[in-house]
Amino acid sequence: MRVRPGEPTGEWPGYRQESEGLNRFARLATRLLAAPLGLVWLEPAGENAGAVPECWPVGNRPDPAVMACCRRVAADGRTRFLSHVEDVGGAFAFAGVPLVGGSGELLGVLAVTDLDLREWTEDDARDLSDLAAACSAQMRMRTRSETVRQARAAAEGEASRVHELLNRSELLLRASEDLADTRSLDDVRQRVGDLVSGDLKPSCIDLVLLRRGMLHRVLSPVGGAPLRGTVTESFPVGSDWPVARAVRQNRVIVVDGPPEADEARAASVPLATPAFETLGLETAACLPLRGTHGVLGALVLAWDAPYAIGTDERAVLTTLAGYTAQAVERALHLDERITVARQLQRAMLTELPAVPGLELSALYRPAAREDMVGGDWYDAYPLPLAPGVAATGALALTVGDITGHDMRAAALMGQVRSMLRQADHDHPGEGPGQALSALERACRRLNLPASGTAVHAHLAPAADGRWRLRWSNAGHPAPLVVTADGAVETLGRHDVLLHHALTPGPRTCDSRSLPPGSTLLLYTDGLVEERGEDIENNVERLSRLLAAAPADLPLKALLRSLLDGVGPRDARDDAVLFAVRVAAP
Repeated sequence: MRVRPGEPTGEWPGYRQESEGLNRFARLATRLLAAPLGLVWLEPAGENAGAVPECWPVGNRPDPAVMACCRRVAADGRTRFLSHVEDVGGAFAFAGVPLVGGSGELLGVLAVTDLDLREWTEDDARDLSDLAAACSAQMRMRTRSETVRQARAAAEGEASRVHELLNRSELLLRASEDLADTRSLDDVRQRVGDLVSGDLKPSCIDLVLLRRGMLHRVLSPVGGAPLRGTVTESFPVGSDWPVARAVRQNRVIVVDGPPEADEARAASVPLATPAFETLGLETAACLPLRGTHGVLGALVLAWDAPYAIGTDERAVLTTLAGYTAQAVERALHLDERITVARQLQRAMLTELPAVPGLELSALYRPAAREDMVGGDWYDAYPLPLAPGVAATGALALTVGDITGHDMRAAALMGQVRSMLRQADHDHPGEGPGQALSALERACRRLNLPASGTAVHAHLAPAADGRWRLRWSNAGHPAPLVVTADGAVETLGRHDVLLHHALTPGPRTCDSRSLPPGSTLLLYTDGLVEERGEDIENNVERLSRLLAAAPADLPLKALLRSLLDGVGPRDARDDAVLFAVRVAAP
């Protein structure tokens, strides 16, 4: 927005008192409607006559054309959403909502402007109107607070009410920030519970979501025992429950005190939700959650004693429901993306082959945060035979980690895994180092931006029940080998990691004999990396646990015990453990 710095401020007595609260509403308006400038224009009456509008960003002063638009809204007393306003300095979009006092008098205008001409949506109109209702409530509270100061003895009760309403306004400011970074429905549920438990103090909260004609309850108890299982978990959206009507009709419905059950049914005024019948609730507010493409469900706040919900409180609750709806919509979208990525990732995890003389087992543990989809993988498959070579039962083993924690990393992992398999089939009889080099050359030719680490190994039977292990390490955590007597060896030699920007070169290939009863352990860094801990200490702890494990412990149980004993508790990364045991004679 065009700004003329340095013009006189024209402050009126008490202006600085108002500025902090009103400026925050201007800031919230810019965030809700994605507009560069928000302002609260005060009605120029009495000592307000010279007041400068409160703007966000702070210090800006609107053009006279914007002030003229505010005066038109004030004069008409109705909301205006203008897509194109001409001015000597250019054109802009304007949206303004009147701010009214308790007796209907005009207090000012809450407005936003945008130099980019735009068509205002119904959601824009609803959001700005809801915020204007909360702003009006705060301005009325300021007026009442001044009255309390002048007549303290006679207005003690009113002062308490003003303080309570001020807390509601602060609640909205906290809600806009606390719900902005939620990632899951559980997170939304918890944040809403934390927000309202200190101010509104409901006995319980229902987060009810609409799916395929049914309302499903996502519960968040505030104090007391969990509510899950005590009431109906889902019910039809076409039912008579007020929460269902709030969703169908897209409006706030308040239920005050449950009358006798028979009277309620006879009068077609049922209780708010099925929970009322079993939890002894008295008052509830059913708030529709308005999403981008329709109503997502409802937020229900309930109290076990009569609770008065006035106009001011209703405006606050409506705005809180708006923030909750945005968080729920974001969580549902993210959950859908995560589900697809998890399915993609798990579909590419290998079903281990059955190999005579070997026991194979793998364990994959995803990151604790559901949006962290990693590129960790393991693989095992029979090796192709070189021309003229008799069948040997040789096996290829891989554990790798593609850089990243998103769907792109999972997709790249699938491509790299398949290309490495193809490299082994294109170079039969050659070592694992040649397969890794072929993979790097293919990635470079195809311009595939894959980077990460991997251990690729070939395992073939030898004499006396032994197996010959050949491996090449591309910057990956070193594999461990434990023999039947408990001695642990670290296969520490490695080359540089895999990276599409590095020129492919020859890879080192080492070999070792695995006697009967020995176990090879491959793993990714998600097993041993933990914030605030030395990775070398965790690797040493892993070695001790591996050495101390009973020789006859099944590999599946062994991997689980290693993950429980070494794996980080917060699980910020995926982890793969892959073990191969040579059968004892």
